[in-house]
Amino acid sequence: MESVRRHSLLLIVLGSLVVTLAMGLRHGFGLFLEPMSTELGWGRGVFAFAFALALQNLLWGLSQPFAGALADRFGAARVVVIGGALYALGLLFMGLSESALGMTLSAGILIGLGLSGTTFSVILGAVGRAVAPEKRSMAMGIVSAAGSFGQFAMLPGTLGLMGWLGWSAALLAMGAIAALMLPLGAMLRDRPSAKAASDISLGAALNEAANHRGFWLLCLGFFVCGFQVVFIGVHLPGYLFDNGIAVQVGSTVLALVGLFNIFGTYAAGWLGGRYSKPRLLTWLYLIRGVVITLFLVAPLSPGSAYLFGIAMGLLWLSTVPLTNGIVASVFGVQHLSMLGGIVFLFHQLGSFMGVWLGGFLYDLQGDYAVVWNIAILLSVVAAALHWFISERPVSRPAPTEAEA
Repeated sequence: MESVRRHSLLLIVLGSLVVTLAMGLRHGFGLFLEPMSTELGWGRGVFAFAFALALQNLLWGLSQPFAGALADRFGAARVVVIGGALYALGLLFMGLSESALGMTLSAGILIGLGLSGTTFSVILGAVGRAVAPEKRSMAMGIVSAAGSFGQFAMLPGTLGLMGWLGWSAALLAMGAIAALMLPLGAMLRDRPSAKAASDISLGAALNEAANHRGFWLLCLGFFVCGFQVVFIGVHLPGYLFDNGIAVQVGSTVLALVGLFNIFGTYAAGWLGGRYSKPRLLTWLYLIRGVVITLFLVAPLSPGSAYLFGIAMGLLWLSTVPLTNGIVASVFGVQHLSMLGGIVFLFHQLGSFMGVWLGGFLYDLQGDYAVVWNIAILLSVVAAALHWFISERPVSRPAPTEAEA
């Protein structure tokens, strides 16, 4: 029993370090927009850079279910090592790229695939299989909080590298940092769950989820999460600047989001082990809607922006441990990474819609008013969707003697 606890703790620590590196490095990509576009003559539109990052997010989401299925089948260690290698190579080639094609292959394809093997779905699946059910939500909260810490802590480091080395060498240094995920992944020593009589095939698991109403409600809810957080993360600094707030305030607000996200995800994991996770998600989305509404109706100032960053930070990725916890409670842990990857795909589709619709409607109308209202409306929709989700495990027919 003691060895099992030590193994679980080791998985949590190693998984947290991998997620810290993967999410922390990714969080600084936007800092390269200006220096790369200026030096390489791409202009403010930076079509190649924008396309590469859009492709990165879409490919990350589309490949996540496959990376999850491989982790369920062969263990997370191999997937993390391969994902870490692709991530490091992507940063290396990104630092050497001088063309749109090079940026698309490096920042878009290699890093997009690398993220699918080194982030939440794969790591949380490994952790979910390793810990006891009553501690699963808390463990997922700890790992999710580590990702939040990476987003907060590594941003100043990325800025420092750029100031010291320039953008190209900074990306090469980040590639070396990303390579640390290879030994960390190799030490995970995660293995698929031991064969049990209740195990089902991959096809049966997909069919089971496809015919489960709660699974689709969860997917739609995570779409809303992606829409809101990426719209705010990308467009909030511009919104503040349009209203006469200094650019530095927008950067500080996003830093506050990352800082308080650490506490929010940890608290969500703790609460998820004690209360109904669907009900917690209902309240989380409702509170998000209230926070956004108050931010829009209150007089805008640096102080109100900072308060908004703190409040949104507490609610930012608190959805992650709760959402993955529901998948584990309902469908078990055998195919957790794959099913969690499908749910995450919807998050990425929402992310793409949030960032694209924000820019499209801004160009059309000259402000973000409609998208802010959509974000508030979606909070209400997501709250209602989660109210009808049950954590009750699916009932499977008992195996026959031949199957057993």
